[in-house]
Amino acid sequence: MSFKFKQFSIHQDRCAMKVGTDGVLLGAWSPLPKNCFNILDIGAGTGVLSLMLAQRTEAEQIDAIEIDENAYEQCVENFENSKWGNRLFCYHAGLDEFLEEMEDESFDLIISNPPFYTDDYKSENKSRDLARFEDAMPFEELIEAAALLLSDNGIFSVIIPYKEEERFVAMCNQLDLFTLKITRVKGTPTSEIKRSLLAFCRKEQTPLIDELVIEISRHNYTSEYIELTKEFYLKM
Repeated sequence: MSFKFKQFSIHQDRCAMKVGTDGVLLGAWSPLPKNCFNILDIGAGTGVLSLMLAQRTEAEQIDAIEIDENAYEQCVENFENSKWGNRLFCYHAGLDEFLEEMEDESFDLIISNPPFYTDDYKSENKSRDLARFEDAMPFEELIEAAALLLSDNGIFSVIIPYKEEERFVAMCNQLDLFTLKITRVKGTPTSEIKRSLLAFCRKEQTPLIDELVIEISRHNYTSEYIELTKEFYLKM
């Protein structure tokens, strides 16, 4: 069971969280810092974000962290099967362990598609719950890690539910991470905003704010969405 992109494939039979629109949007959308030497992907899952950024950048070192053992093994396999295997490395660790090991390290781009169902509901599938529920990696923990590890001119990019945007931005501001760009995502022109793509940096400025609509009707994609994802999706 694999998901084929134009320049790489993702095996995902052992991952609770499969390749989805959120991850592809984030990987394609994230602004890139000038001279991007190293990248950190927090909560890598299948490794799709790391692979997309290996395709988009010349970064020499792309580190990924994944706590779930099956997902970690699959991520490593996906890295090794790609043409960028020598630039990609996955750590089987939680964020706190990684921080202890890397306290003197800094990254030019930190990216995360964090787990974000904050509701009390839990399913019967433990690994899917771990991947999906915010208590597996609270936003606070993610933002603190970004504040510690981001280089002076670096960028921190995430995708989160739109309803969490204000809270997430406020938490980042408290740690001197300021919005660089915000894109609010809607499924169709008439549907509600579902997701916020957010990019932060260390310099306070007026952010660029826009909106992205994915489809005009079922499988009839907007030109903006096609433009954003055409380097990755086979059929775009």
